[in-house]
Amino acid sequence: MTGLRALADLATPMAIRVAATLRVADHVAAGRDTAAAIAAAAGVHADALGRVLRHLVVVGLLTVDEAGHHTLTALGEQMRDDHPGGRRAWLDIEGGVGKGDLAFVDLLHTVRTGEPAYPVRYGRPFWADVAADPAHSAMFDALMGHHISLDNGGIADAYDWAALGSVVDVGGGSGTLLEVLLTAHPTLTGTVVDLPGPAAAARARLLDGDLADRAAVVEGSFFDPLPAGAGGYLLSAIIHDWDDERATAILRRCGEAAGDTGVVLVVEAAGAVNTGMDLRMLTYYAGRERGLDEIDVLAGRAGLATRSVTPVGRYMSIVELAA
Repeated sequence: MTGLRALADLATPMAIRVAATLRVADHVAAGRDTAAAIAAAAGVHADALGRVLRHLVVVGLLTVDEAGHHTLTALGEQMRDDHPGGRRAWLDIEGGVGKGDLAFVDLLHTVRTGEPAYPVRYGRPFWADVAADPAHSAMFDALMGHHISLDNGGIADAYDWAALGSVVDVGGGSGTLLEVLLTAHPTLTGTVVDLPGPAAAARARLLDGDLADRAAVVEGSFFDPLPAGAGGYLLSAIIHDWDDERATAILRRCGEAAGDTGVVLVVEAAGAVNTGMDLRMLTYYAGRERGLDEIDVLAGRAGLATRSVTPVGRYMSIVELAA
């Protein structure tokens, strides 16, 4: 299958995502390498799984010998949960991002209405769905932690965080990023602001160990007034979740809290727009990916201006804004 039909194919991506969800690569690596053995371990239908495995052989993730024993290819190894550059958890259709990607089935609704597809598929908005299920919320927080290590590698060294004195991680989830920054900069203090579920996870991460004397956690929304007077207000992969009106409102709240002496730090993929990710933001919650010019426009509406842009990781940037 080639050309347009191949580009539009759903069989291969769904077979890969099902295999990732069932941890097929981990089973194969552990020696459970036949369809029957994997199916028994995963609790699924052996014949149906065998047909999925057969397709994964065809597309190059597995090989199989005459006795039905499977081996992972180099590409298939990336589906292992412990693979350093792997994306298994991102493809898991029972996890935060993999589940969200299934909303692409209703992309036509989004294109017709401009409204996100996620609520059409799942009955409630993305963030409400995450908040309603502690297990789902924990899986999503873990993915965001993986994102920090995989895509924002070097963020603690890319910017002079210590010079801020204190930083508020706005929408900071389970505190993974703040933990990285505080660990790398012993004089820095920091606060996570997020909704009750993520805030509870952040307390467990930050307040029960060596960082307790330099960290704080505040329950709250970034649409409400934020703790004032910090040197920096960090928005890591936050702005792209929202439409222009609400993204501007978030920036305005940060600017109000930062005042004339603090800065607002937007960490986004602010170069050339990744069109696939842009459609994901649209489908999940009617957000959008933005280049530097578009971030500039939002900043201006919020009473801020861009002062510097610092590359970090593979494709992210730290955009420093100030009044």
